[in-house]
Amino acid sequence: GKDGSSVIEQPRPQEQPKEVSLCLFAVRLPSYPYNVPLCNGSQTNVTYLQGDFSSSAEFFVCVGVFGFLYCTATLVLYLGFQHVYRQTSRGPIVDLLVTAAFAFLWLVSSSAWGKGLTDVKWATNPTHLAELFKNCEPGESPSMGRLNASVIFGFLNLILWAGNCWFIYKETPFHKDPIQPDAAEGDAAAAKPYP
Repeated sequence: GKDGSSVIEQPRPQEQPKEVSLCLFAVRLPSYPYNVPLCNGSQTNVTYLQGDFSSSAEFFVCVGVFGFLYCTATLVLYLGFQHVYRQTSRGPIVDLLVTAAFAFLWLVSSSAWGKGLTDVKWATNPTHLAELFKNCEPGESPSMGRLNASVIFGFLNLILWAGNCWFIYKETPFHKDPIQPDAAEGDAAAAKPYP
């Protein structure tokens, strides 16, 4: 998970406010208990944050790993076995279907992780956490910049894979004219006068 912290402040009369920093694991919040001092004194309260967002994060990472493995395999196929790829029309068709499937998976996984990240932000928001404890004020928010970037890169991958579908589609028989005369026959027919 991603480490971060939310801060809530405990105001104390005639003293500096005491900050309580909660170390957060962004996707499995209830897995780690926190001993949070009560805002009225010396007692502590064992607290569990709500929400397990690991499934959307794991799905997002899984799509990324399988996408990398597929890219590696197709690169080997394109560079080393181009003759096998072009022998039949089956290679480009399978490539088109798998690429379209990955484009769809990037859409679904990026959307799921975006929703999971929104829920993580809500669950770790200091304003929300301060409401759980009486007499506490919200403090510093956790940094979520890298997690936001991961969602953006997920949607950029969607655009990349969907755009790649067009180039693979042009290699399939769906795009090519099924009856293409040879260039030599076309030239000979054009040069021959009609009787």
